[in-house]
Amino acid sequence: MQDAKRNLVKMAFSGEKMSEVPAGFWHHFLPEKEQFAKPGNRIAQEESIEGHRRFFEEVQPDIMKIMNDGFIGHPSVMDNPLKDGKDLMAIRRLPENHPWISEQVEHLRKMTELFADKVMCFYNIFSPVQWIRIRLEFYDLDFERFVYLAENYPKELKHAGEEIGKDIQTLVKRLLTETKLDGIYYCVQNVQSTKYDKALYQEVVGQTELAVLDLANQLSPYNILHICGYAHHKNDLSFYKNYEAGAYNWAVHTEGISLQEGRKLYPGKCILGGFDNNAKTVITEGSREEVEHFAGECIEESGYQSFILGADCSVPNEMNDERLRWITYYAQHKSRTEGV
Repeated sequence: MQDAKRNLVKMAFSGEKMSEVPAGFWHHFLPEKEQFAKPGNRIAQEESIEGHRRFFEEVQPDIMKIMNDGFIGHPSVMDNPLKDGKDLMAIRRLPENHPWISEQVEHLRKMTELFADKVMCFYNIFSPVQWIRIRLEFYDLDFERFVYLAENYPKELKHAGEEIGKDIQTLVKRLLTETKLDGIYYCVQNVQSTKYDKALYQEVVGQTELAVLDLANQLSPYNILHICGYAHHKNDLSFYKNYEAGAYNWAVHTEGISLQEGRKLYPGKCILGGFDNNAKTVITEGSREEVEHFAGECIEESGYQSFILGADCSVPNEMNDERLRWITYYAQHKSRTEGV
């Protein structure tokens, strides 16, 4: 049936008992610098679409997480030296019809036309201040500047988050009303500083994060909160206990918080994950038997309820997609006979 995969994922979100567990994985499709392409770069956009199309055909996932490759650089952030508080105060929202917004909407129209009739589609959206961190760490390769700015210029960082957040709200509203997108995959992360306890985080970062998430929830019940542990950054998951979402995804292996333990933080909610996404782990190195065995353990632990089999975060770009197909095939076929 055309809607079988979509209905299965909706069952996972709603907490219904399932006869099989849906599975979904993702990675980037453009080289790191090209992910920050400026608006108007049609070559990068088409390469991203073609990469997603090939991935879908090869892996045959039950969900399609669409990467924001080609749009990771927010223009007001990319055109800013980001050295001090004055630079943060110079960040301003974009016009609502700015190409960075309008081109993303058109890009997602094309993407969702390819996939949304077959599977549920989710688009990668960073929370407001994360656009600054991502620029510094993945474009500049400066892994200290964001924490420096957060510690020394909290008021200015809050201002920057508020301005960027207005653009993200505009983008999210248009994506969820003008395309076939089902929900957003919303990425948050603790500031990697002991100065940022829960209270300071909520004051500087959390308010702008929740403004975007609340809007997304008004438009769709199918939003995923991703608490990002990429590059082994650690998070206090309790910071996000009151972040309402349809499903939750965190770095099980980096945080040392199992799927079962996480369920206690988000009772009754759908959980996405299971596999460590890092290189030199079972997903990249294990035999097919080892990969399937681990997948089976995750599925059994879930009780075939409120669960989507996946990974902690994006898997390495260079890994063979066939390995992901092993997992999706196992979930789609073997669990069906071993389940309910």
